[in-house]
Amino acid sequence: MIEKVILNYLNENLNVPVFMERPEEDVGEFVVIEKTGSRRINHIDRATFALQSFGNTLQRAAEINEDVKAVMDTLITLPGVSRSQLNSDYNYTDTQKKRYRYQAVYDITHY
Repeated sequence: MIEKVILNYLNENLNVPVFMERPEEDVGEFVVIEKTGSRRINHIDRATFALQSFGNTLQRAAEINEDVKAVMDTLITLPGVSRSQLNSDYNYTDTQKKRYRYQAVYDITHY
């Protein structure tokens, strides 16, 4: 399951916790991953992930985002992952909950 692969890899390689949903309690700075789509062509799986980096300041959210991108760029070193490509990243501050965040969107090819 590619979600678990990415979750475990990020938790092993980032200095902030990574979750598949936003934690109910305040844990400070963290990352949330979400698979936003997938497809299979000729037995090759492709998935798109949104990775949201939450920080205590806008600058810190941007720094965590850069760390996430650096780790995601090395995802191809894992068995079963053949591509990890940044689609886009941007400021995605949550104005309703008043939390600074950035979002990086990645296209992953795996088998």
